[in-house]
Amino acid sequence: MLTYPLTLTPDDNGTFLVQFPDVPEAITVADDETEALVNGQEALEAAIEIYFDEKRVVPHPSKPKRGQLSVTLPALVAAKVLLANEMVSQGVRKAELARRLNVHMPQVDRLVDLRHSSKLENIELAFQKLGKSLDIRVV
Repeated sequence: MLTYPLTLTPDDNGTFLVQFPDVPEAITVADDETEALVNGQEALEAAIEIYFDEKRVVPHPSKPKRGQLSVTLPALVAAKVLLANEMVSQGVRKAELARRLNVHMPQVDRLVDLRHSSKLENIELAFQKLGKSLDIRVV
């Protein structure tokens, strides 16, 4: 799983500025810690979409410090992040992955769309076509 630590900075109006040291584009505000986690996940996913659009590697999270608030990406979102990172690292564009998978481009677009509920087996197959495997663990 990808767990990103966050920082809360009190503002003078009683709210908190929520930031992610590993993903500086992810910024939001919240009234309390609970809202910081919800708004933080939304901001983090929005920032990840920017990385996807710009074909940049999404930074891996640093280890949260003891007691530090953090946001863990849902498993499907984490798999899509790892897939997009692998594509960027290998220099494989969507069109090339579509060719390797023998599918049309919109199907590959959905594999790296955080709002689309892709089937895990399709993401797993995409990893295989990149010479990698998806490893899922319960901890």
